[in-house]
Amino acid sequence: MKRLLWLGVGVAVGAIVVRKVTRKVNEFTPSGIATSLSESAGGLVESLRSFVEDVRAGMAEREQQIHEAFAAGTLYEDKFADLRDDGPDGAHGRHAREDHR
Repeated sequence: MKRLLWLGVGVAVGAIVVRKVTRKVNEFTPSGIATSLSESAGGLVESLRSFVEDVRAGMAEREQQIHEAFAAGTLYEDKFADLRDDGPDGAHGRHAREDHR
């Protein structure tokens, strides 16, 4: 009876190992690699799409705040003015440093 039990356990373990090895080998075939790449690319595209949507929502919210402040006649507080390289005439970035001749 013990031998029959161990034979059954051996067959079950062998079947599980063969299935796992077969799956792993199929991952390295050309079609398996293509499937893996397409799934990875799909996930990357979805992550990028989600990021862009979040940025657009933030931009729209900030734009609405600026419009409301302008309509109310309140002074707009530029939280990022100290981070920019403003020139004396208010030009930003490299245009502030260019010599316009």
